Amino acid sequence: MPSETSSTEKLRVIVAGGGVAALETILALRELAPDLTDVSVIAPGEEFVYRPMSVREPFAYGPAERYPLAPIVLDAGAQLIAGELAWVDSDRQVVHTRRDEPLEYDALVLALGARPHARYRHAVTIDDRRMDEILHGIVQDVEAGYLKSLAFVSPGRMAWPLPLYELALMTAGRAYDMNIDLQVTLVTPEDAPLAIFGQGASSAVAGLLQRSGIQTIGSAYTEIPSAGQLVINPGDRHLHADRVIALPELYGPSVHGIPLSEHGFLRVNPHGHVLDVENVYAAGDCTEFPVKHGGVGAQQADVVAQSIAACAGAPVAAELFHPVIRGMLLTGDKPLYLTARITGGHGFSSEITDSPTWDPPNKIAAKYLAPYLDARDREQIASR
Repeated sequence: MPSETSSTEKLRVIVAGGGVAALETILALRELAPDLTDVSVIAPGEEFVYRPMSVREPFAYGPAERYPLAPIVLDAGAQLIAGELAWVDSDRQVVHTRRDEPLEYDALVLALGARPHARYRHAVTIDDRRMDEILHGIVQDVEAGYLKSLAFVSPGRMAWPLPLYELALMTAGRAYDMNIDLQVTLVTPEDAPLAIFGQGASSAVAGLLQRSGIQTIGSAYTEIPSAGQLVINPGDRHLHADRVIALPELYGPSVHGIPLSEHGFLRVNPHGHVLDVENVYAAGDCTEFPVKHGGVGAQQADVVAQSIAACAGAPVAAELFHPVIRGMLLTGDKPLYLTARITGGHGFSSEITDSPTWDPPNKIAAKYLAPYLDARDREQIASR
């Protein structure tokens, strides 16, 4: 861990990434140690896209909200560096961008997200960066009655499962509203629907799927050898669907110069410190924590910011990472709100409600980023 700074010297912090975990980190540092840290953000894009709402795009709800990145970074008291991280010289505490620009740091935060890869050649793979482009045609074919059956599939090494359930529920709801007879099947390696949220919430979701006419096949591992043909194991069960929609598999960012775990993810301790390397932290989907969700990434970022602020000399207690998953499930009707406290990737206490149990009731529950974006949205509405 970096040594505490003197009263006149600020801790140089570099945050690599432009997503939820990166923005939560810099907003937390603004709150915890604004006069003790000098923060820079390396980000490849110019916008922060609120991706959890992209599942609505194919159903003509409008695009997910986009926020210019520069004003957020400026409001956090940080400097924005347009670029992409290339590699890290951890011995010298220097990062290099793709343009081979060396930048020195006292603390480095990796919030690079994960890399999605299509698991199935003969399926449409969900990509929240272009959801409308990928799925709008399928929704139109459902509305026109051209499709009679759809299968929604999670691969064996699945990503955050909520969008798959949302798409299945919204598609089934759209078919019902259009008086279209559509067979919808959801295939998942989970032993129960959204099992990550615990038995209570999972049972409620299972009932919702059943009432929506969606057949759920759990504890299932799927192969798709040809278009529309699914082989489900165990049991060598064969299923046909006019279209197959699948979650991607996720891989870590594979940062050169940083020790990696399986599939390129980063191993961190409960304070968010990357194992086997000094003064480097990680938060969000790039870590090996199995739940890939913006709210969880924000909680990791809060822990990292506390650790860095304490090292900078702020009177802050560095807490341990004890995740609470808060998820808004879009259904095509009223959303449902799910909460679970987890250990080792399994729900152990959970609840599901018709009204939010967190404030502001956004898709991403983040201590600093959520109220910040909520305030910006209110300002924009007031200025119209």
